[in-house]
Amino acid sequence: MTTVNFSVPEDVKQAFNAAFAGQNKSAVLTQLMRDAVQRVEEQRRSKAAIGRILSRRSQAPVSSAAALDKARKAGRP
Repeated sequence: MTTVNFSVPEDVKQAFNAAFAGQNKSAVLTQLMRDAVQRVEEQRRSKAAIGRILSRRSQAPVSSAAALDKARKAGRP
């Protein structure tokens, strides 16, 4: 296990201590850091997926409004 040292504003420290009173602060910080890493990884995957979708969309065939309307009506009884 390693030690991480960083500075935070006093009001954040006080709020953290109040919110997590009686809990293992190291365990709480570890979980918060894991959550933050997971959130960033999910955002990266989401942005990559959006990029792939937009790339494919730009290569998709284009249909006219009339062709789309005809296709909609053809599927109706």
